[in-house]
Amino acid sequence: MDISKYKAVIFDMDGTLVDSMPAHIYAWQLTCEAHNIPFNRDWFYTMGGSPTLNTAKALIEKYLLDVDPVYLAESKLHHFDDITHKGEVITGTFDVLKQAKSKGIPTAIGTGCQRRHTEEILTSAGLMPYLDAIVTANDVTQHKPLPETFLLAAQKLGIAAQDCVVFEDTELGCQAAKAAGMDCYLVAGGEMKEFRSANI
Repeated sequence: MDISKYKAVIFDMDGTLVDSMPAHIYAWQLTCEAHNIPFNRDWFYTMGGSPTLNTAKALIEKYLLDVDPVYLAESKLHHFDDITHKGEVITGTFDVLKQAKSKGIPTAIGTGCQRRHTEEILTSAGLMPYLDAIVTANDVTQHKPLPETFLLAAQKLGIAAQDCVVFEDTELGCQAAKAAGMDCYLVAGGEMKEFRSANI
């Protein structure tokens, strides 16, 4: 894959650069079991890219639950904290990251994950030295599918949005990239499945 026409590359983290989605889903499964909430694995995957609190709110709305979303989110985060190994590096996108580094193209993470978990996962995976900027759920108020995450990443890199390309594994993320005016590659199973032009 030739990324040389871009001036910056922005990666989602969970499910795109690190195979950490199963750990997130398992934490939600434990949360649902603890609170007698139906657990639908496929539905949680569709919420990939959404911050934990937003997922908690969507879950409450989906099942008309009488529970505090902050409490539900903290429960999930507690279970996620307890998972020691949160995922392996995804080879295909890691190769793109290394290519960008070798060409001197700035790189960033734009994730809906909490900052503490983002830093833990990236450090454990040995990815920190490859990255020039990190944007997490704690850094924005308008999360994916809105564009703020990716726009802030571009701003931190000092690169215009239209000169960035995004790698994402969810529709929410792809929508956010398009809203930011950025080309996007949809990643599935560690492979680049589809190119989404910002102009279509």
